[in-house]
Amino acid sequence: MPTQSTATRSDSAAADGRADFDFFFGRWDVSHRRLRMRLAGDTNWDAFGGTCEVRPILGGLGNFDDNVIELPGGSYRAATLRTFDAATRQWAIWWIDGRNPSTIDVPMRGSFEEGVGTFLCDDVFEGRPIQVRFFWSLITAESARWEQAFSPDGGKSWETNWIMDFARQA
Repeated sequence: MPTQSTATRSDSAAADGRADFDFFFGRWDVSHRRLRMRLAGDTNWDAFGGTCEVRPILGGLGNFDDNVIELPGGSYRAATLRTFDAATRQWAIWWIDGRNPSTIDVPMRGSFEEGVGTFLCDDVFEGRPIQVRFFWSLITAESARWEQAFSPDGGKSWETNWIMDFARQA
């Protein structure tokens, strides 16, 4: 089945948001920082590496990434599936953890404004309801940043608990 690249899409289609993640296609080295304990007042972070490879799917209406995450206790694989809904101009993002591959996380939903992507969902952490937020920022041709934060109080306060800095592989 033929696919349509960003370069051949109409300007109006690309402007609706479907090209927002096109910067991410390719191979990346990843520097991770993860808060050791979430929503516990912890200030200790683990730093570790990883890699990520991203490719388009669905003729440009989605993408898929394959990750190697090099946790201090051992590496694992994970994947992200992203799809774009042209009617709502929003992305949905699903995380799949290779340590439990039969479960897919609750989808995040959101969009980019002025070069920053914000995605939200309601979830449960350690038995209590929370909101989860992803931020995509500092996007260039060679780098990007992703951050995850949790809110236990309906979005009044946020604790950033994972930061990934991406550097494009040569």
